[in-house]
Amino acid sequence: MTYVGMVNLSWIKEEIDSLKMAGRYVPIRILESPQGAWVKIDGKSMLNMCSNNYLGLANHPEVKKAAIEAIETFGVGAGAVRSIAGTDEIHRKLEEKLAKFKHMEDSIVYQGGLLANLGTIPILVGKDDVIFSEELNHASIIDGTRLSSAKRYVFKHMDTVDLEKQFKEHRKEGKRSLVITDGVFSMDGDIAPLKEIAEIKEKYDTACYVDDAHGEGVLGENGRGIVDHFKLVGKIEIEMGTFSKALGSMGGFVAGNSDLIDLLRQRARPFLFSSALNPGDAAAVMKSIEIMEKDDSLIKKLWQNADLLKERSSGVWIQADN
Repeated sequence: MTYVGMVNLSWIKEEIDSLKMAGRYVPIRILESPQGAWVKIDGKSMLNMCSNNYLGLANHPEVKKAAIEAIETFGVGAGAVRSIAGTDEIHRKLEEKLAKFKHMEDSIVYQGGLLANLGTIPILVGKDDVIFSEELNHASIIDGTRLSSAKRYVFKHMDTVDLEKQFKEHRKEGKRSLVITDGVFSMDGDIAPLKEIAEIKEKYDTACYVDDAHGEGVLGENGRGIVDHFKLVGKIEIEMGTFSKALGSMGGFVAGNSDLIDLLRQRARPFLFSSALNPGDAAAVMKSIEIMEKDDSLIKKLWQNADLLKERSSGVWIQADN
């Protein structure tokens, strides 16, 4: 179809063709069933080994019931940004529950994990500051650091010796500084050496920001995450997480002291300029946390399954690290 007067956008088709030629074009799989260990694709039942639904909570009956009840009470959408008329009672209850779960003073809920990083990092540091970022940090962290305009230095993956070297060379270049790391790295499952990072950042008067998207529901007491796992509660300033992994829903959050969260409510652009998280998602997350706090059997089962997979597959068809 041709539209008169429209600018020629043929370059888009050329870009797509180049992706296909390079083998980098990703076809989108369409699921015909709920998210789970087994899913239906193209009419076939397939074993799903590539989702983030670590505990199976995305289709848990209690979680679904909580979401439905919240929709009946608050409606499908929040209908406004949080700062005007989009903060429902359930949003604040969720933020309070997250803060307690993470042993922090307060938390702020965003519409997604990516938005949590994009909205928070530029508030913490700016053009006169410096960031030390892990080599394999998630793309949303990389984008958040770029938006901040701070000087950025990347330290080698899992290498705290290189981190301290970067601190010695560059810490004085910024008024404020921030070290940012994934808690559990999404591509290879490595667990960040957070104890060592915490010791180093203390020496150089630097705050630590941990993206624990893949640690929640997996590490720590009742799935509280990597900070709890390493007994570092009170030593890590900022924790970011998502609801779309182990918690089985959608959204993201940042937890920290009350002043930080108050400032984010005043300045974080996703909070100010995008409609609030749907009430059903908020209720689903609250129920998922309640399930984990009440019973850690799902978390234990996850680790048992991981151990079994490594035991049965080692040297056969995949490389399984420790």
